[in-house]
Amino acid sequence: MNDRELMRGVQSGDETALGILMERWELPMKRFIARIVFNASEAEELAQETFVRVWTQREKFRPEAEFRPWIFSIAVNLARNRLRWWRSRPNVSLEDWFESSSGIDRSGGSVTLERAERAVAVRDAVAALSHELREALVLFHYEELSQAEIAVALGCSVKTVETRVARAREKLRISLRALE
Repeated sequence: MNDRELMRGVQSGDETALGILMERWELPMKRFIARIVFNASEAEELAQETFVRVWTQREKFRPEAEFRPWIFSIAVNLARNRLRWWRSRPNVSLEDWFESSSGIDRSGGSVTLERAERAVAVRDAVAALSHELREALVLFHYEELSQAEIAVALGCSVKTVETRVARAREKLRISLRALE
C-alpha cells in the first residue's frame, strides 16, 4: 500500500495503517529533524510527536494530497517550535545541544580524521544558516524533496524555495571555502 492509501486507513481510525506509516517514516523523520535541531534525543522525541500529530490531525489530510510533504510540514513546524523554545531560554545555548561527531561510520569502522573534521565543518556551517535556509537545504539535499514538495512543507512558493536553496548553497560555499 502507498502512503496515501495508508492515510485513508488512518483517517478511518486504522491504527495498523498508522503503524505501517511509522515504520516507513520513522528514520527519515528522525534524520530530518536531527539535521534541523542537531540533537538526537530531541529528534527522537520530535519524530514521535510528529506521528502523534499525524494521528490527531488525520482529518486535516486531504486525500488528493501527497503524504510526504504533509508529514515534513508537521516535522518542520515541531522543529521550529523547539528551536524557538531554546532561543527563549538565554541560559541554554544551542551549542549545548549539538552532538559531537562520533568518528564511526555506519558499517562500524573508523573514518579518517579528515573526513570526520569535514563532517563537523559541514554540520557547523549548516547550523550557522538561518532556520529558513537550513530547512530548505536539508529538505532539498538530504531528504531529496522536490522544490514543489518543499514549498508545500514550508508553506511558501516554489520560487522562495529556489531562492532559499541557492542562498544556502552560496553561504555554505563561502563559509567552507574559508576553512580550506
